[in-house]
Parts: sequence; C-alpha cells; structure tokens
Amino acid sequence: MANPGNVAGGHKANLNNPNTSEESKQHSRQVVAEMESSGEVGSGGDDAYKNEGNVVGGHKANLKNPNTSEESKQHSKQVLDDMEA
Repeated sequence: MANPGNVAGGHKANLNNPNTSEESKQHSRQVVAEMESSGEVGSGGDDAYKNEGNVVGGHKANLKNPNTSEESKQHSKQVLDDMEA
C-alpha cells in the first residue's frame, strides 16, 4: 500500500508542474481534496504532507548553501527556531 503522504505529495507536485496538462492538474486537485476530506491526509497546507525530519534537513541544508539568498536563510533559521520551541 502506498504511503498516503507520498501520494498526496506527488499530486501536489503535479499541480505546480508547468509541463502537465490542465486535465491532469484537475485530477490531482480532486484526489487531494478526497484524501483531505476522508482524513487520509491533513489539510493544514503544504507542510501537512511533509516528514518533519525532511523539513528540518532541508532548512539546515539551505543555511549552508552559498547559492541561496540571505532572506531565504533567515526564513530557514526562523522555521528551525519555531520547530525547536
């Protein structure tokens, strides 16, 4: 059985992919809505589909990435501080 968070995440990625058709995006919207209404996944925004450990790792990597803006690094630092609290 597929992990519902991964399924929802795949559909969310499809919604943001400029190379997919509107028909495909509509299907993804429907699947995500059904998963949220059934309680299979949360409806708390994008972070509802993410593994907390992956979120932390991504923000820590962003802090060390020389190609990201100072604004982005400040955001990552704030998210990490908020998660610790």
